[in-house]
Amino acid sequence: MKKAFEDSRRFYNDHVAPMIRESFPEYESRIAVGIAGEGSDCFGYDDLMSRDHDYGTGVCLWLTDEDYAGIGHDLSDKYNALIKAEGITLTARLTERRGVMTIHDFYSNNLNIDCDTNGVYLTQNEWLSLDHNCLATAVNGEVFRDDLGNFTAFRNYLLDYYPDRAWKYRIVNELHTFSAALQVNYARCMTRNDIVAAKLCQSKGLEAAMQLFFLMKRVYPPYYKWTYRRLTEIDEDGRFAQLIRELADLKADPEAWTDTSYSPVSINMNDRVIFISEQIAFMIANMMKELGLIKINDPYLERYVDEILNGLR
Repeated sequence: MKKAFEDSRRFYNDHVAPMIRESFPEYESRIAVGIAGEGSDCFGYDDLMSRDHDYGTGVCLWLTDEDYAGIGHDLSDKYNALIKAEGITLTARLTERRGVMTIHDFYSNNLNIDCDTNGVYLTQNEWLSLDHNCLATAVNGEVFRDDLGNFTAFRNYLLDYYPDRAWKYRIVNELHTFSAALQVNYARCMTRNDIVAAKLCQSKGLEAAMQLFFLMKRVYPPYYKWTYRRLTEIDEDGRFAQLIRELADLKADPEAWTDTSYSPVSINMNDRVIFISEQIAFMIANMMKELGLIKINDPYLERYVDEILNGLR
């Protein structure tokens, strides 16, 4: 899992650090170096299938705006010459994700907003506008050196997680999505024998359940193709991950809805999708209760939306 980090750290120690020491000695303690950002390798998830798009050894060199104006282009030329001299072949996308860049551009490009990296601050609206996945991308990987501390300061600010209000708003949004998809609309769709719509409900609810788990654990989820893998890593006893896997594996069961009619006050436990969904909802409610977000443990998650929102007003 850490091979990409190890190879990149070795490349830095053996080649990049000596180059900086020789060509830019006065900046040696000002250049932050590491591997982070977009790419499976930055999460430690690179494998043989990654070689067609995110593969190759390299590092990121993060500079202040002032330092970049002074040596950015020269440093980039020296770095690219090292890559070429070592015979390292980088895919086009990885070439864009490694090398010399400003601290501001790294965070702004990954978060898709204009970041105040000098002030180390995001507004409430900025926090709410951010995608969970891009936050994970901005804080993944490893920092090999950062004597100046500017890059790490903003990294640690993001790692401290959402401010309380933003965190609760995120939770409310996912609670509503899960409940609407799997505790209301799925049953309506199956009653109508609309299998396609029911599967869409199942998918939306599945994603919302995973997002809620990450929110409870105060961890940013990675890009969707790695979300479940990361979830299995932070689920200590594996019970939640197992339920998610079961829900994902379930096929539509029209027979469970034979001779039934929709009722907002009844739950058709004969359908395994609903049975597993209710177990997931119970675990989520229990986690919220343990965190002091709610007072009672009711698996109908929509009931907590207004309760949490009222506490924010």
